[in-house]
Amino acid sequence: MKYFSPATIIATAQLLGTSLWFSANSAADDLARNWQLMATDIGWLTNAVQGGFILGTLVLALGGIADRYRASRIFAVSALAGALFNGCFAWLSEGLSSALLFRFLVGICLAGIYPMGMKLIVSWAPERAGAALSQLVAMLTLGTALPHGLREAGAGLPWQLIISASSLLAVIAAVLIYRLGDGPHLPAPAAKKSATPNPRRFTQPAVLQAFRIPQFRAAAWGYFGHMWELYAFWAMVPLLVSGTALFARFPALGVSGLSFAIIAVGAIGCLLGGLLSRRVGSGPVALGALAASGSCALIFVLSWNDLPAIGLAILLLVWGATVIADSPQFSALSASACPRELVGAALAIQNSAGFAITVVSIAGISALFERAGPDAVWLLLPGPILGLLGFVLTMRRAHLASDNSVPPA
Repeated sequence: MKYFSPATIIATAQLLGTSLWFSANSAADDLARNWQLMATDIGWLTNAVQGGFILGTLVLALGGIADRYRASRIFAVSALAGALFNGCFAWLSEGLSSALLFRFLVGICLAGIYPMGMKLIVSWAPERAGAALSQLVAMLTLGTALPHGLREAGAGLPWQLIISASSLLAVIAAVLIYRLGDGPHLPAPAAKKSATPNPRRFTQPAVLQAFRIPQFRAAAWGYFGHMWELYAFWAMVPLLVSGTALFARFPALGVSGLSFAIIAVGAIGCLLGGLLSRRVGSGPVALGALAASGSCALIFVLSWNDLPAIGLAILLLVWGATVIADSPQFSALSASACPRELVGAALAIQNSAGFAITVVSIAGISALFERAGPDAVWLLLPGPILGLLGFVLTMRRAHLASDNSVPPA
């Protein structure tokens, strides 16, 4: 452990732990055959995880858990529980109903992995939050793509074994974070400070105070627009690959191989965005990536049926790189805007609202895909547009209010 930086250890654990997220999507073809599922049903399996994540983040934020207990302990316990429920999904599910329950429980556990990973990064490296969070989200992206890579590597294996591999990776993540512990740059947990912590400190109004800060509110606008697009895009990647000329042009890679490449390239986008943020700041990088991913969505909608396969592949790779590159920068802006004692709860509540948005976009595009095919992607366009407008207008109003509050000399 001493040979690696805390940020590297946290990012690695994030990679391993978040492999639980889309493990069911990697087995979509097998599940469709065995359980006679449609695209809408696969979308609901994804949404079950999102729903569990929303509930988990709400409990963490509004219950004060995110800032009352050590982030490393929450992460480790959540990763172990997520590994257990993911294994139950693989071996105990008998159909869609039981599968939805286990995926929902996995989502609850992921609420203790992703936001707590961000808090751990801030606790160890607050002075370079943008770059460090970029590394963290890069690993989240690879973790999302990892089940597709495992499915491609183990094409001849039963889907249950592929999903169980994600559980094993999550157990390793729990061990890494448990041994690392929390960083020195955040206040100690309330439970350690006093034997009788003040419950009013962690009430809902206290958590929502962050949204009164214009800079936090602007970052949240951008983050929410980004979330409308991101997870719906990731959930649809296998369907977009199989529904366009890509699969016929690159049959050797298969749907899983192509899906892995399109999602995993987002890790490169995150790392490049992190490097760029150290030069120009998180704001310009976040807005530039959001505008670029929205442009890719527009180009896809207008030309997916006319582009040659190689052009379509390039477009989807660029989209995959930019659709996630803004996420760590918006999170860094949010973390830097709110008081240190509210960082964990504020990030958790922002995550919760953002993932509630993904439930709507995933359900909408999954249902629309059955009728319109890849043309359903137009439903993703409002996210980047509203995110950009919300960020810019909020910051502009804050700037005007600041100018008006200064008396003339």
